Amino acid sequence: MSYKITLIGAGSAQFGMGMVGDIFLTPALEGSHITLLDINKEAVNYVYEKTISHIEAKKLNFTVEATLDRKAALKNADFVIISIEVGNRFALWDMDWGLPQQYGIAQVYGENGGAGGLFHALRITPPILDICEDISQICPQAWVFNYSNPMSRICTTVKRKYPDLNFVGMCHEIGSLERYLPKILNTSFEDLELKAAGLNHFSVLLEASYKESGQDAYDDIRKLAPAYFEQAIGYSDLWEYYLKTGNIEDTEKYFYQMKLPIEKPSRCWSDRTLFKEILEKFGYLPITVDSHMGEYIGWAHDKVDHKGILDFYDFYRKALDSLKPKIHDDRRHERCVFIMEALVGGAEYVEGAVNIRNEGNIANLPDWLVVEVPATISQNKIEAVHVDMPASFGGLLSNQIGIHDLNAKAILEQSKEAVIQALLVDPVTINNKNIPDLVDVMIERQSPWLDYLK
Repeated sequence: MSYKITLIGAGSAQFGMGMVGDIFLTPALEGSHITLLDINKEAVNYVYEKTISHIEAKKLNFTVEATLDRKAALKNADFVIISIEVGNRFALWDMDWGLPQQYGIAQVYGENGGAGGLFHALRITPPILDICEDISQICPQAWVFNYSNPMSRICTTVKRKYPDLNFVGMCHEIGSLERYLPKILNTSFEDLELKAAGLNHFSVLLEASYKESGQDAYDDIRKLAPAYFEQAIGYSDLWEYYLKTGNIEDTEKYFYQMKLPIEKPSRCWSDRTLFKEILEKFGYLPITVDSHMGEYIGWAHDKVDHKGILDFYDFYRKALDSLKPKIHDDRRHERCVFIMEALVGGAEYVEGAVNIRNEGNIANLPDWLVVEVPATISQNKIEAVHVDMPASFGGLLSNQIGIHDLNAKAILEQSKEAVIQALLVDPVTINNKNIPDLVDVMIERQSPWLDYLK
């Protein structure tokens, strides 16, 4: 059976070509029609031409089209995958990160949580809501997978306005466990039974055991992980290696293999000092790095490796500018294709992390909040797995309830007052001096995306 799969934001070659490569490697989707949608004609046509060439060269049973017409792209869609940004991504990110600091908000990154995450969400959620409005009218039965950040803020707002939409947030962070847990525990990843949960970019590993023996693995993790991360490479090392070689693809390859050939690593895994603090003080292993987790915690600013975070930001920026995306044919990378496979009748399985409405799956968090939890995927069904969240980390998560509520209110009611309140509720905001002025400055400098708040 064939399906229609629409990629929104497909003009981003990294997303577009990466996703079509994964679709091509999924037997259950063979024969499908892929629609590439973007607002940039030149960019989406580039991805289209590469895709057509790949289909012809490999003699694949897929069809593809490129369009700038969203309504046409969504007609009869079975799956919609969203990965968009607005404006100049890094110029706006620099504002999200730097301007709040000028007003006394000591945030460590500025993408998903804190003031930066708020303004990022205020910009990008309205166009995603516009997309969802069309989906609700044109293909309301479609499964919609969102890759845009700030994940939990976007998904919470979308589900508040469109509660019946099959809208699922997807993130790569859960994949980090596969990179380092086998090395820490000296076992294969396939031998580990894991359960993690929380909010996107703010989750911890809750349970770990060895499948073969059935024994708990968490004592081993708590004992061995700190020493491992002391010896592992850091983002500062990554950046230094790139500066020496000038080869971004080689640097990225070594990063994922964790085999950077540096004689004396200059620091521990950057982005792991807060990570270690959470592990030691709370007893649970974060599944993400300090630059992300630190955005949600008021005291994180004194714990993170700021140089490492800045080095990673520089590397990430350079990587996106320098990498030459291609359609891969080695293995599947994106988790959503495994979910799609099960949804259309493939084998039932448990997906490690999806972002969906809570509905009681994490106690003490409201049903309307979108949380990141494991889920059982079966034919046309995604069912969250209930998790037991410890009171300690659960307390940190609870700090986000009012923020997400006010963030959604600000967007849906076009309320500048709710923006100010969201900043004042956030634990990262340690003073209230000139917060209304900060909001006015951001609205002015991030026009036209924030004009609706004037």
